[in-house]
Amino acid sequence: MQLQPSPEPIPKMPEDWQTALAIVAHPDDMEYGGASAVAKWTAQGKKVIYLMVSSGEAGIDGMHPADVGPLRSREEIEAAEVVGVETVEFLGYPDGIIEYGLPLRRDLSRAMRKHRPDALVTLSYHLKFASGHLNMADHRNVGLAVLDAARDAGNRWIFPELLEEGLAPWNGVRFAAVLGVDQQTATHGIDVSGYWEQGLESLKRHKAYLENLGPAAAGTFGILTDFARRSGEVLGCDHGLLTELVLINEPWE
Repeated sequence: MQLQPSPEPIPKMPEDWQTALAIVAHPDDMEYGGASAVAKWTAQGKKVIYLMVSSGEAGIDGMHPADVGPLRSREEIEAAEVVGVETVEFLGYPDGIIEYGLPLRRDLSRAMRKHRPDALVTLSYHLKFASGHLNMADHRNVGLAVLDAARDAGNRWIFPELLEEGLAPWNGVRFAAVLGVDQQTATHGIDVSGYWEQGLESLKRHKAYLENLGPAAAGTFGILTDFARRSGEVLGCDHGLLTELVLINEPWE
């Protein structure tokens, strides 16, 4: 997909926050670009926590899911360490058939009340990725649930059972940064210049998964880098990411 120069500069995503909770469907979802932003943020002294809704157990053809889940979970923990993330949690939802619904919203709300983030990071909830390819249902369902759970987390009368668990409402989520969006949907950009290679190194930790992709994996790093460079041109930097910023409790200016 060809990116076009913006008639108006795309503003940079705010970085005046301290804690982010990154919620995605599968191990490796953060590593296709997002990990470079995480590397930048942790270098600034920010805290980033990863929450994987599934363990990616359906992601390697020829290996039984019972073996794949633990393997991919280990690879994700190693990938997270590369970019300074110390906490990686897994919800254990079934890979490939994650459903949007109240159970998922409740579990995500629980995580937000527990970790009390200022910002959220997730993948696109739109039908297509920026490349034009179909965005799978797991990503769409998780992305939408993240946005809804951010509001649920602040309302004591939604999922009151969380109060019984000792988890007070949390209205501190200012915004959610949605990655994987196209230029028309993007509202902000993230300058990841100087951290791009660290993000790619994080992706390389998914060794078993990438080996399963075979020859297709060989061009992945070049394609990602090319898109980051073209996004950087739009943002006026060497390497960039496009994001859709969804305001949750951020006051309107």
